[in-house]
Amino acid sequence: MTLILNRSDVISALQMQDCMNAVEKAFGELSNGTAVLPLRTAIKPPDGLSLYMPAYLKESGALACKVVTVYKDNPAKHNIPTTIGKVLLQDINTGDVICIMDGGYLTAVRTGAASGVATKYLARAGDNQIAGIFGAGVQAKMQLWAVASARKISKAILFDISDEAMNRFIKEMGDKLNIEIIKAKKPEDVLQADIICTATSSAVPLFDGKLVKVGSHINGIGSHTPNARELDTVTIKRSLFIGDSREACFSEAGDIMIPVSEGAVTENHFYAELGEIITGKKKGRTDDKMITLFKSNGLAIQDAATAKIVYEKAVEKGIGVKVDI
Repeated sequence: MTLILNRSDVISALQMQDCMNAVEKAFGELSNGTAVLPLRTAIKPPDGLSLYMPAYLKESGALACKVVTVYKDNPAKHNIPTTIGKVLLQDINTGDVICIMDGGYLTAVRTGAASGVATKYLARAGDNQIAGIFGAGVQAKMQLWAVASARKISKAILFDISDEAMNRFIKEMGDKLNIEIIKAKKPEDVLQADIICTATSSAVPLFDGKLVKVGSHINGIGSHTPNARELDTVTIKRSLFIGDSREACFSEAGDIMIPVSEGAVTENHFYAELGEIITGKKKGRTDDKMITLFKSNGLAIQDAATAKIVYEKAVEKGIGVKVDI
């Protein structure tokens, strides 16, 4: 029997702290060599893009593949989202697909969780810190949820080009996290925050890196192509640069690829993968004046680890529909 979980089922089964715990362990496995992470496979049908992201975590016992499609004409032609994702979770003993679940919400939470783990290891210690969020969409919400799970946040400063989106964000996340969220009048206002998250669709830098205050931690999430970046060269040069994957950063992260191509930094500016910090192979923050930066690209190990805990929670709660395929 295969368990089918829709978006509502995944939402009811998945909490940020649980996801952060699973993702932290997954990054540790990647660093220790107990994770299998093949390159993402892309197929381009005439009207879209189909991506296949498999991963296996030996210690966690998670074997899964996420299928993501991007069809830009979907909303107009078929009244469905541009991007659609499903995750197939397998039994590691038999190989059978034991669960098929919606991948949209799962992807959003696991992306936020990576930033939460990075914040745990790289942001300055201490309570009553301020979070700064660029963007007001689903991923921006997950960023704030994760950061608030990693540090005690006293308030958040939000900037987005849409005032309506900011109002929705403030209502939803203010109620959810019980913290004050204020609207920034201009991007620079966000930089007074201690922990900054960039979760936008911008292809150009969001702020002047010279204005980033010492001691800040930055989670760079939004840009994911070689020619796009949310963070300027000055920000990169001033920061201790940590990525989820060195390979991913130098194949799809314009935030680091562009400064390298400019000759502003070399590839050696990439200091460590997050897993190396988690496992203690390399030190993270060494003083309170250091600017630390985590660049997230999104890895299939995050999907596999998260899918496993979603499945276990769903079985425990008795949710979803079992189908004999």
